[in-house]
Amino acid sequence: MGEVVVKTKLTNWGDAEMSRRRKLPRNKIRSLEVSGIADCGAVTLTMPATLSRRLGLVRTGTEIVAYADGSREEVPVVEGVIVEIQGRRSISRALVLGEEVLIGQTVLEEMDYLVDCRNQRLIPAHAEGQVAMVRRRKRQ
Repeated sequence: MGEVVVKTKLTNWGDAEMSRRRKLPRNKIRSLEVSGIADCGAVTLTMPATLSRRLGLVRTGTEIVAYADGSREEVPVVEGVIVEIQGRRSISRALVLGEEVLIGQTVLEEMDYLVDCRNQRLIPAHAEGQVAMVRRRKRQ
């Protein structure tokens, strides 16, 4: 599995929404720039508890995670984090664990990125910008 370190901006979606509605000044939006790891082996977004607290994210439940060594652990889940990488963004939930930000496949796919492990970079899957991939259903 491959990993690429990328400059990542994490923002509290609730704060951003309150600011959009003019109920919170823009300078009060909780946001952080971190070095995230785009990880082909991870499924979702993970972040340390310290970052979750600094962003003011609300715990919405727990989830059991399985590690590569076969062990399992129940960890907190937070929702409403905006992930921005190289001008593309996704609104996601995150598992609260570990000491680093891992950006998994679901977030990378939503932002339409491919991981180029050989050259240690993310590359857009579509040159024209962020494209959502969906299945077209046949009309009946």
